[in-house]
Amino acid sequence: MIRIVIAEDQQMLRGALTALLKFEADIEVVAEVSDGQAAWEVIQSEQPDVCLLDIEMPFMNGLELAEKIRTDALLQSCKVVIVTTFARPGFLQKAIDVKVDGYLLKDEPIDYLIESIRKVIKGERVISMDLAATLFMKEENPLSLRETEVLRLAKSGLTTSEICNELFLTKGTVRNYLSSAIQKLESETRQQAINTAVQKGWI
Repeated sequence: MIRIVIAEDQQMLRGALTALLKFEADIEVVAEVSDGQAAWEVIQSEQPDVCLLDIEMPFMNGLELAEKIRTDALLQSCKVVIVTTFARPGFLQKAIDVKVDGYLLKDEPIDYLIESIRKVIKGERVISMDLAATLFMKEENPLSLRETEVLRLAKSGLTTSEICNELFLTKGTVRNYLSSAIQKLESETRQQAINTAVQKGWI
């Protein structure tokens, strides 16, 4: 029996996936949750065979969650499949970097998802056919590590002063990183830079 945890913030889709997978004799959905933190807790307690993770979820996104699973010694046998609407090269590259077992688009047929679950259990890696070409369209991230950190913290709602405290930097230094990031991303404001970095999968 393949034990699965589904983490998806859209209730209708999560319910539909659960209902459809329950028709399979060799698949059991042991939990379905709506946010990343709840998913992490249930994954630790249930230790499923496969985790189906959305990317955009409250508290912790699917890629962050995949990275935590990959670095937990007790979860090394757990297979991670990202199921998302995002076909962005940046997200796909991040997923590959954290060694997910599958990266599927939500508009794939349910039969393809079920087949992919069985494939990853056998040790195969599965990527939606439509995504294969995006690997060759990878756009280089122009942001430095510090610029990325500063933008990520700004995205989470922190003020300049709070970012200073978080990274142990002066206000002037933080402003310089923000200004540099805005310039590199050809944006006019901090929010535009954040939106661009998110869209390209860089933060």
